[in-house]
Amino acid sequence: MDMRTSCLCLINVILLAGTACGLQITSTGPTSIEKASGETVKLDCQFTLAADDSGPLDIEWSLQPSDNQKEEKVVIVYSGDRAFEHYYDPLKGRVHFNSPDPKNGDASMNIMGLKATDTGTYQCKVKKVPGIGSRKFLLTVMVRPSKPKCYAEGQTHAGKDMVLRCISAEGTQPLQYEWERTTGNKLLPPQAVLDPVGGTMSLRNATDAASGTYKCIAKNRVGREECMVEVNITQPPNNGGIIAAGVICTLLFLILLALLLFCCCRARNKKKYEKEISYEIREDVPAPKSRVSTARSFTSVGSQRSSLGSMSPSNMHEYTKSQYDKIPSDEYERPPSHAPIPPPSRMAGPNLSRMGAIPVMVPAQNRDGSIV
Repeated sequence: MDMRTSCLCLINVILLAGTACGLQITSTGPTSIEKASGETVKLDCQFTLAADDSGPLDIEWSLQPSDNQKEEKVVIVYSGDRAFEHYYDPLKGRVHFNSPDPKNGDASMNIMGLKATDTGTYQCKVKKVPGIGSRKFLLTVMVRPSKPKCYAEGQTHAGKDMVLRCISAEGTQPLQYEWERTTGNKLLPPQAVLDPVGGTMSLRNATDAASGTYKCIAKNRVGREECMVEVNITQPPNNGGIIAAGVICTLLFLILLALLLFCCCRARNKKKYEKEISYEIREDVPAPKSRVSTARSFTSVGSQRSSLGSMSPSNMHEYTKSQYDKIPSDEYERPPSHAPIPPPSRMAGPNLSRMGAIPVMVPAQNRDGSIV
């Protein structure tokens, strides 16, 4: 009798406990989720109702603040058999319930087109009086590495040091970098030094064997990208030949410069000389006689004047005729020019005095030759 009573009491306790539990969240999936930006995530929130849960069904998703002093932000709500999905502006148009009728036991929420700013703690709260249940999720939205940029830095000559660099501008940390060789034996040179965090590969005392194509891989927990770089190790240039060529080019330049200056100076002097000659040459005035010839001619004129007094009109005519018919070829000096000498022109008295001539009075004559 005692045992039977004990069993009945135990059954009643179990039933009461089940009734007291009421509404329950039945989802058992992970509550910490990592997703890449641009993807879609489902926050699973399945529930069951108890027989005594007779009140209206309310479902609320909220973003929990990182600081306890801040208020939580409501994201989406189901109440009165209607869904309200426009509570939170940053997720507006990107969030909705997984089921078209959440009252059937599926309060899960989907977020599309994830962004890094969507990272946070989300809480699913289901309430049907007197039952209530909740579940929290930690969502981390990570950014995939952007396509990295690969390039070689330093001299690509044998015996020199060089560095291969790989940089991804975007991507959630921590980022890891790996280097691979895609040509030849596909083994990295033995002198290569790798930095998986900085994304560099140093080649010290590089040799021709290091030539080839290398691939860099940038990755994190949600994605990976890669780039390629070509390395061509060459022999160092002949510095002696370069120096000699430079010296020769400099000398040629100086010689050409000297020739140019010489030609310019010569042309300027020639132009100056021609200008001076043009000033000395006077085409309109004949070259004057020398002072010796002039004095001699006027001396003879003086002697002739002295003899004029003893001449009669008859012989005066013959003398005058004979004197004016002579051509004074010996008394005139030919000018230095080879051009023909123009006929002598009549010159004024002041000009003759300036040239050293002696004025002479010539007696006037009639037509018959007698002196007036």
